[in-house]
Amino acid sequence: METLLRRCQIRSQIVRECIAEFLGLYILIGSGAAAQVVTSRGTHGDYLTIQLGSALGAVFGIFVARGVSGAHLNPVYSLSLCVLGRHPWKKLPLYSLSHLVGAFLGAATVYLQYYDAIQTFSGGELLVAGPNATAGIFCSYPADHLSFWGGLVDQVVATALFLLCCVALEDQRNGPLPDGLHPVLVGALILTMGVSMGSNCGFPLNPARDLGPRLFTFVAGWGEEVFKAGGGWWWVPIVAPFVGGLLGTLTYELLIEAHHQTTPQSPQQEQEAVELEEVICIDCEI
Repeated sequence: METLLRRCQIRSQIVRECIAEFLGLYILIGSGAAAQVVTSRGTHGDYLTIQLGSALGAVFGIFVARGVSGAHLNPVYSLSLCVLGRHPWKKLPLYSLSHLVGAFLGAATVYLQYYDAIQTFSGGELLVAGPNATAGIFCSYPADHLSFWGGLVDQVVATALFLLCCVALEDQRNGPLPDGLHPVLVGALILTMGVSMGSNCGFPLNPARDLGPRLFTFVAGWGEEVFKAGGGWWWVPIVAPFVGGLLGTLTYELLIEAHHQTTPQSPQQEQEAVELEEVICIDCEI
């Protein structure tokens, strides 16, 4: 087995990272929980189980990818890190493409698994709107009460808060986290967003997570209506999260990270500082 693994090892670092991002987002897809609830007409779960599925999917997706690529799993997060100078700009389009492909194939897998249930529920007609609609299993659509501007504000505010918290979790000067706790807290954050900000349009927060499954539904039989529904809603969960993500990132940087009192030191630097103080004290005594 070790010999086989060595022969299968990919030498290109960027290819390894893209594969990790692809697989992480493929696992992150929470459409399976939504498919179970919708096609069972609520007898096998409810709104809360959908949010739990999304949150726990994110936890395990991060665990899968974090050791190789850092588990961005969201083009908005990758963009924010690029703006902060913590991620190379040249990797942004490759990561984003990996996210898109992962989300597309994740939706395809859910559709394959729930094909019979979806066909039975919808009577063989794949609909975007109405009581037998199933397109909402895979991507975001606005609720009937939501206006266009209301949806735009919803996505900007929600993604701003989401990225603000994500950047805070990465801020070592704000208190380092124990190894392994970060993915769990991100999952808890997604669950919090879902139960508090999900009723307007399902809190997409991730352009690849919305566009990938939407493209799949377009080619799988739902047709052009996936782009026409909601008054052409499809571009809102793609553009607004980028605006909100940058807003949230800059808000944290300007209001919190810029005001840390001390620069973090490694254990070696701390030891060197202690030794330097001891030398200074000895010199003073002499």
